[in-house]
Amino acid sequence: MTNSIILPQWRRRLLERHLLTVLILIELILSMIFISIGYAKTNLYFRGVGVGLLIAWVTSAVAYFLKRINDKKM
Repeated sequence: MTNSIILPQWRRRLLERHLLTVLILIELILSMIFISIGYAKTNLYFRGVGVGLLIAWVTSAVAYFLKRINDKKM
């Protein structure tokens, strides 16, 4: 691992190990927020954005788990 002037080593290691997990969780949370806003305001646009984010979340979660399985086999 290279030394970085901007990020301390502990923070860089944390980001390298858990960045994908954090991004997947943020995507799930945002989709739930948009779907909730869409139902609360009866706005189809917000519900559509929430459903799109939910589809993206499922896709990224499946890709992440397949990558983890593939890494464990090697």
